[in-house]
Amino acid sequence: MCAADSCGRNFAVISDGRKRIEKITSRKNPLVRHLKQLGASREYRLSHGELLCAGIRCLRDAATRARITAICALEPIALPELASLPQTLVTPDVLEYISPLKSPPGVLFSCEIPRYDAKIDPRGRYIILDGVQDPGNVGAVIRSAAAFGIDAVLLHGACADPFNPKTVRAAMGALFWQRIIETDDMALTAAVNDGLVIYGAALSDAPRDVRSVDLSSASVAVGSEGAGLSERILSLCRERVIIPMQPGTQSLNAAVSAGILLWEMYKG
Repeated sequence: MCAADSCGRNFAVISDGRKRIEKITSRKNPLVRHLKQLGASREYRLSHGELLCAGIRCLRDAATRARITAICALEPIALPELASLPQTLVTPDVLEYISPLKSPPGVLFSCEIPRYDAKIDPRGRYIILDGVQDPGNVGAVIRSAAAFGIDAVLLHGACADPFNPKTVRAAMGALFWQRIIETDDMALTAAVNDGLVIYGAALSDAPRDVRSVDLSSASVAVGSEGAGLSERILSLCRERVIIPMQPGTQSLNAAVSAGILLWEMYKG
């Protein structure tokens, strides 16, 4: 049995008998503390330029598009495309301590935060989320936007952090290739003045059925299920549109609404 140092480290040998991998058994280890903070604090993520991700699929996606800074796993990852990346083994209790997820997969890793072009092209096609605070909804929309080839997901108001681990988890790796822009009133107003066309998913006295609107070269704004779109965003919209539903149905989840609208944008 390997002896551990004051930071709870020892060494394990993977199955080929040649490569030695560090193993961490203590929550006090500096890497463990660093990853814990990445998962817990937006300010810490931004100050270090890193985010915390989970799962082997997300790791595979990130490895082709971002610089991986650390990998912690319960077992060595024996995949050729990841062979050059440094790995650290951790015990189950350490993995659970690091992860903000209730049921973390067997792999956690950190990588550099993606950098996106923040320019809003008035000829572009965007899905605008206005005050959508649930990380799962924001992540699901990012994933759908990537699937339907949208130019960018614009986050306005008090939206969930796109690099929150729960957002990252719901996005299923899509944030590594889908452009995301955190924007404000000034930038959106300037884009509309330059010709950006926005339709708002909201009720009105005479809303248009979204199926009757050509969204092939337009953008759509979606608010939270509870609050809907802000007055500022509504003032920038050309028209309000609704998704037809059965009588008595009050509303749809923000991610579901966005998915339907993205399909309408995609099919043209």
